[in-house]
Amino acid sequence: MLIEAPPILTIGQLNELIRETLEDNFVQVRVRGEISNLSRPGSGHWYFTLKDEKGQIRSVMFRSANRQVPFQPEHGQQVICNGRISLYEARGDIQLICDTMEAEGYGGLQLAFEQLKKKLDAEGLFALEHKRTLPPHPQCIGVITSATGAAIHDILNILQRRAHGLRVVLRPVLVQGDLAPQQIVMALKELNEYGQCEAIIVGRGGGSLEDLQAFNSEEVAQAIFASACPIISAVGHETDFTIADFVADLRAPTPSAAAELVVKNRQELEQHLDQLSIRLNTAMNRQLTLKQQHLEALSKRLRSPQARLQQQQQRCDDLARRLQQAIAHDLERCQHQLQQLAGRLHALSPLNTMQRGFSVVATEDTPPALVRHADQLHVGQRVSLQFHQGSAKATIDAVSPVDPS
Repeated sequence: MLIEAPPILTIGQLNELIRETLEDNFVQVRVRGEISNLSRPGSGHWYFTLKDEKGQIRSVMFRSANRQVPFQPEHGQQVICNGRISLYEARGDIQLICDTMEAEGYGGLQLAFEQLKKKLDAEGLFALEHKRTLPPHPQCIGVITSATGAAIHDILNILQRRAHGLRVVLRPVLVQGDLAPQQIVMALKELNEYGQCEAIIVGRGGGSLEDLQAFNSEEVAQAIFASACPIISAVGHETDFTIADFVADLRAPTPSAAAELVVKNRQELEQHLDQLSIRLNTAMNRQLTLKQQHLEALSKRLRSPQARLQQQQQRCDDLARRLQQAIAHDLERCQHQLQQLAGRLHALSPLNTMQRGFSVVATEDTPPALVRHADQLHVGQRVSLQFHQGSAKATIDAVSPVDPS
C-alpha cells in the first residue's frame, strides 16, 4: 500500500494554514501578562510583548480598539487583554490581537484618572494663581447640567429662595456617556461667548466612577481652564474628586452647595446692610459733633466783630499816613539828588568851557575825530572849529608839536 505524500506547500501557504487554524481555535482568549517593548508608531497602533516568568507573546492593539482604553499603558505594567490568536504571516510570528485591555490590580478608570491628573498638574492647570474669585452679588449665572436631573432642581430651589431676580441661563447637556464631554465643552464655549454670565456652575448629581467620566476627560478640563468666566464644579460626589474639581475655580460638594456659593444668603445680606447702617449713623454723628465743636470755637473768636473791624480800620489809617510820609520824604530826597547832578553836569558841559573862549577842533575825516594834540594834524589838512556860538572851517598852514623835553 502506497502512502500518498503530502503536498508541497510554499511558506506563504503554510503560514496561511497556520493562521487559519489559530484563528479558528483561539477565537477569544483572555491573557494576563506584563507589558514590555511597547511601541506607539504614527499609525496609532500599539505594538508590545506580553510576558510572564514562563514565556512571552507578541501582541498588537489596533487604533480602533486602543482608543477605547481609558489609560495609557506603560512598560512593566500588568494588564489583562481580551482578543484572538493569529499569525503575522510576513514573519511567521504568532501574535495576540487585543480587543480590550484592563489594568490589573488598579482599575483602568482610576489609572486613567491618576495619569491625567499628573499630566494636567504638570501643565499648571491646577495652580492657585489661575483661580478666580466669584463676584459677590452676581446678576446672571450659567448652569451646565442635565435639564431633567435632580441637580438643576436643587440649584433653582436654592436660588429662588435666596436670590430673587437673579437670571439663570441653563445650557442642558448630557452628563454621562460618550457624547457628554463634547457637549459640556460646547456649552462652556457658548456661555462664554454669550458674555453676560458672571459665574458658571458645571455639574450633575452623584454617581459611580464610570458615570462621572465626562468630568474626568481632558477636553472638559481644558475648556474649564480656558473659560473667561469663573467656574464652580458641582459633581455631587462628596468624598471623591474629579479632574473638573481640580481645574475649576471653586469646588462645591453638591449642586445645592454650588448655588449657595454663588449667591449670599438674604439674611446675611440684611445683617450686613444693618451693620453698614449703624456704622454710617455713627460716622455721621461723630462728624456732626466735630463740626459743632469747630463752629463753637469760631463763634468764640467772632464774639466782638465790630471791635476787630475798628482795630483794622485804625491800622489801615496809620499805614496810609506812614505811606504818605514815606512818599514825601523820598520825593524830597530825589529832588535834592537831581539838583546836585544838574550842577555837576553844567560844570562838565563843553558848552560852558567854550563860553569862556575855548573852541572844539575836529578833523573832517569820516568819521571826524576830536583834535587833542598838534601831532594829530598835518599841513593842508581841513578841520572844523566849533565855538560857543557858531562854527568855522580852517586849513592847517603850519604844525608846531610840543617839544617833549
